[in-house]
Amino acid sequence: MPKKPRKPCAFPGCPNLTDKRYCAEHEKVINDRYNKYERPYDSSVRYGKEWKRIRNHYIKQHPLCEECKRNGKLTVATEVHHIVPLGNGGTHDDKNLMSLCKPCHSRITAESGDRWSRK
Repeated sequence: MPKKPRKPCAFPGCPNLTDKRYCAEHEKVINDRYNKYERPYDSSVRYGKEWKRIRNHYIKQHPLCEECKRNGKLTVATEVHHIVPLGNGGTHDDKNLMSLCKPCHSRITAESGDRWSRK
């Protein structure tokens, strides 16, 4: 099956072609800008080494996407989601975590009104 044609980077004035919205160079700029100006906390502090250890332990214990499993599908989990966001008083406790695949995590995050629904 043929691949989609590459399209111009959405960053103003950038001539690079990409498969995503932004080329690799400008994707980093956009993410840095989001983390600095739009995110209400410093993600490098909130999601540091301790979070990586907790995340890796949780995903090892729960290797399948809990949302897909609920719907009768078996999908490998790649991300760990906070049911109650840390910004709303949630914790890294196992009862507040959920292993998800990338599509389920993106959908749940968008539905909750986080990053993607602001645009």
